Amino acid sequence: MDLNIIWFLLVGVLISGYAILDGFDLGVGSLYPWLGKTEEEKLTLLQSIGPFWDGNEVWLLTGAGAIFAAFPLVYASVFSGFYLAMMLVLLALILRAVAVEFRNHAQTARWRKRLDRLFFIGSILPALLFGVAMGNIAQGLPLNSSHYYTGSFFDLLNFYALLLGLLGLLAFLWQGSSYIMLKTEGELQENARRVFGRIWAACVVVYVLASLYTFAAVPALYVNYFKHTWFWAAPLLSVIGLAAAPLLARTARYGMTFILSSVYMAGLIATLGLGMFPNLVPALDPRLSLTIYNAASSDLTLKVMLIIALIGVPIVLFYTIYVYRVFRGKVNITTEGY
Repeated sequence: MDLNIIWFLLVGVLISGYAILDGFDLGVGSLYPWLGKTEEEKLTLLQSIGPFWDGNEVWLLTGAGAIFAAFPLVYASVFSGFYLAMMLVLLALILRAVAVEFRNHAQTARWRKRLDRLFFIGSILPALLFGVAMGNIAQGLPLNSSHYYTGSFFDLLNFYALLLGLLGLLAFLWQGSSYIMLKTEGELQENARRVFGRIWAACVVVYVLASLYTFAAVPALYVNYFKHTWFWAAPLLSVIGLAAAPLLARTARYGMTFILSSVYMAGLIATLGLGMFPNLVPALDPRLSLTIYNAASSDLTLKVMLIIALIGVPIVLFYTIYVYRVFRGKVNITTEGY
């Protein structure tokens, strides 16, 4: 296995880690207006993600840093096309951070409502736009010979991209609802359980629709699956997570339910990644596509950065596991903090 493939897999792991971990708190924020009916429920939802949300975003920074180090042309090309969308995502994440940190210190109900809105917008907007971005990349971008995006912002809002954006948003919502079931009790948990079932039904419909539409509109994404039969393990992973999670939710095995919703999320990302391989940014003109080879840094850079990654990623993993172990169990509302 060469360095380029190793880095392709490593970037995929980092993106999956971000989607799974920050996915549940983006999902909680997106469900906040519907599940946070009372002040006690709002505090419970906020405190359920309080110890984790900023640490989860480390995975986004790590993934972006890995792409910049290993595949700098991809970083430059994607930013040339998605600059406005990226700025909207960053603004949303900033507003979300402000809302989470300052809501507990708001002196009036009016300000708490304003911060609640910011928390919701700052959660649902990235959850939608991440999927829209992946939809555009998957179907191919209009790149010129310098690998710059030549379309407009509104060209990004096409049917296929919005369909994958909806698929991604539903995955985040499903992840969030499974996490709420795991971390809460009583009426809030029951409400999350009902929402979980409704989101599951929507996930099934959109997953099937997206799969069929992809086969019709972007058949290139299926080529690798007919060349390498073991690639089908990725969509099979999604199907297993999607099928088994509701069964475990009915028996109140919420820990395993959350794990299976995470498996579904990881399967979606792996399915898309393996479908594009070895492309990282497919172009409408295949000759202009950025691959793991023509977009990569030098071999020396890949080697040095791999050594750094082998040191840094385990540290991030240890920190993540430690924090989740310390704050395991159900949420207990306190007057301090979130």
